[in-house]
Amino acid sequence: MSLVKSNSSLFPAFPRLFDDFFTRDLFDWVNTRMPVVNGTLPAVNIKEDGDGFTVEMAAPGMNKEDFKINLENEVLTISAERKTENEVKEGERYTRREFSYQSFQRSFHLPKSTVDYDQIKAKYDNGVLSIRIPKREEVKALPARQIAVQ
Repeated sequence: MSLVKSNSSLFPAFPRLFDDFFTRDLFDWVNTRMPVVNGTLPAVNIKEDGDGFTVEMAAPGMNKEDFKINLENEVLTISAERKTENEVKEGERYTRREFSYQSFQRSFHLPKSTVDYDQIKAKYDNGVLSIRIPKREEVKALPARQIAVQ
């Protein structure tokens, strides 16, 4: 959380509108205003190495069947939905019944010039969704080599 000083008494919201617009990250703005029920937006780590990127998303309590991963128009979208309803048997009375509903969606831009779309793989293990996104051969860094002086 940050504190913002406002000096305008005539139009108090006007400077803050521009401060928010120019200082916030576009993706952060979209993700923090997304409705999330019974939880928060999953944390994401993105690692890069010479061969590609790995997206790790913490999503404990989910099953691999709960995830939907789409790639369309250079945008990778990861979403999940999980509903839990306790079954009530006929003739059973209850004074309290709790439902559990979890859903989220995260999107990332993947430039076609950088990423090999055909080789993207996903795995869910121990509460972490891992997506391996390999780089195209043309953009991989070439190994260093020694050049002899003649």
